[in-house]
Amino acid sequence: MPADTTQTRPPGAPPPGRPAALTREQVLVAAMEIIDHDGVEALTMRRLGQALDRNPMGIYRHAADKDALLDGVVEHILSELVVSREPAPEQESRQQDGDWEAALRRTAHAFRRIALTHPNAVPLLVTRSVTGPLALRPLGTLRPLEELLEVFIGAGFDPHGALHATRLFTGFLYGHIQDELQQQVPDPDETDDLLRLGLHRLPITQFPRLRSLATVLATYDGAAELDEGLDIVIAGLRSQLLS
Repeated sequence: MPADTTQTRPPGAPPPGRPAALTREQVLVAAMEIIDHDGVEALTMRRLGQALDRNPMGIYRHAADKDALLDGVVEHILSELVVSREPAPEQESRQQDGDWEAALRRTAHAFRRIALTHPNAVPLLVTRSVTGPLALRPLGTLRPLEELLEVFIGAGFDPHGALHATRLFTGFLYGHIQDELQQQVPDPDETDDLLRLGLHRLPITQFPRLRSLATVLATYDGAAELDEGLDIVIAGLRSQLLS
């Protein structure tokens, strides 16, 4: 009698020839890749279905509509942001205190790295994670706020002061990253800073200050600018805490 070559299908495995069910993670990663490559406007259920090689109707199991899909993308991106008073292991040798000021600096630079990795998604981060009633926002967008409140309260701020500090800090972060992304150089091969930035097009009688700052603007350093801004924000928060 010939041996039985029939293989038992593992529990939960799809029938032969049928692809495995989509996961929410797969849907959000594919959506984020489309946004990273072509912008938010390029993301549609149809294109997402093509990217996943699936019927777009299957995507609706994980996102009821495009708004829900965009909320999911924002949550997915912000899941990379960890707010903690404790330094990462590789930072411990340089920084042992783990205080609230150091936590804010780590958080700010982590947010900047995430935003620069996904620049096309920054408008989503700004609008979908800070607008609308708190209770109606995606839960994943509230986690960093909760963690920042914990940092500030742990530092000695009262709850109201911690909320004010959190709003100030996040507002500064969102404003900085939007400003950094706008520091574009129209003609990077031009050696003259005024021409390289296109500032020569501005009437000299109306914009003398901007034109005079061409060299400074041409050497913009986003990380350094972030640190300079953090110095001011943290100094102000420190003065409130000590008053």
